[in-house]
Amino acid sequence: MMTTICILILAYWIMGKNVKPLLASVKNVDWSGMYRSLMEKLHPWAIKVGRSTTRPLLQFYYVMIDDKTSTFDRVLIYAAIIYTISPISILPTTVYRWLGVLDEGGAMLYVYRKIKGMITPEINIKVEENLMQWFGTEYELIEG
Repeated sequence: MMTTICILILAYWIMGKNVKPLLASVKNVDWSGMYRSLMEKLHPWAIKVGRSTTRPLLQFYYVMIDDKTSTFDRVLIYAAIIYTISPISILPTTVYRWLGVLDEGGAMLYVYRKIKGMITPEINIKVEENLMQWFGTEYELIEG
């Protein structure tokens, strides 16, 4: 239910609609459990799609778990990550080919434009450490 509300908030925000009534329903959410669950879903997806595709989602993730991030930004980031890694899509790729990729890309772009200033050097270090754990070094990938 929480995931649906977050994706709905993201969709409303992209369309320029009022998200305040929906945002009230996620105000007191315990995000710690959602963080763990999200990382468990993100890791297998990342292994399938690769290092460079995973990098922006990890940047989003680390901005989301930062204590300075507002609830609204957390909701947008969470929804963008879940929508991107979820097999469910408004415009399925299997039916609409490249157009089916654009809805995920559009969601990611809207959220990135909102939070790009929150991606600090410290967050980028965490992202690179995480990528090294999941993928090793580029040399290892070429040789292995």
